Amino acid sequence: MPYPLKVIVIKAHPDEAELYAGGTCARLADKGAAIKFLSLTNGDAGHYEMARKPLKRRRAREAYAAARHLGVLDYEILDIHDGELMPDLEIRKAIIASVRRWQADLVITFHDEQPGHIDNRMAGRAVRDASGFFTNGNLVPAYPPLAVAPICLKMTDYGALSTHQHEVVVDVDASIERKLKACGEHATQFYEFAPFERGFLDRVPASEDWAIQREFILTHWHEFMSADVMREAMLVKYGPERGAAISYAESFQLADYGRETSLAQVHDILGI
Repeated sequence: MPYPLKVIVIKAHPDEAELYAGGTCARLADKGAAIKFLSLTNGDAGHYEMARKPLKRRRAREAYAAARHLGVLDYEILDIHDGELMPDLEIRKAIIASVRRWQADLVITFHDEQPGHIDNRMAGRAVRDASGFFTNGNLVPAYPPLAVAPICLKMTDYGALSTHQHEVVVDVDASIERKLKACGEHATQFYEFAPFERGFLDRVPASEDWAIQREFILTHWHEFMSADVMREAMLVKYGPERGAAISYAESFQLADYGRETSLAQVHDILGI
């Protein structure tokens, strides 16, 4: 089946693409785009009680369940320990192979220089290092090189909030429900580990009522849901009336690597 756009989101852990780019990916999938998520670690350190092996298996099940909400066609998880990601040759080759197999037109990943989780920073750096070889068949020759370099965008995370530039903004009002449900599938993170680390484990809903769980996620991850943090950019893109009315949005920064392009061209390619 031909796809108008092929997108790969490369992150450090299962659950991150859902939180930082899930609404955009759902909207692109609705338009016929082929979406793939690639996690460079298996997330096996992300808990305060579970051991690595059962946690790895559980997080994979969560990821595959989340993908169904967003229309993600492929979810690849590398078997690398959480907390041990390094931007080495092995990872570089794995990224090159995955991007080429997917024939990606668009690569979305993390900033490579910011505070926060070192795995996230290393993921962004590894993608940057790999990007120069997506069209070079002499490296990883088992997979044909791309004819054209993909466009590369950076998504925010909690460590990049203060420096991330809201250059490419997307209205995700139409897909926020699917984004929230995808996040909710990652129970180990949204209902267990993150609340434990951030000190609000006692506020996790005891009820399985989705309306209550939905409000919990919206409240505690507000900065990655709300259009308010990027309102000025929303007004510029969508105009004063629609831009002011949008409740939920995601934003991306054009990377200084990958295919040379303009913000106008990126918005046109996305078409959302």
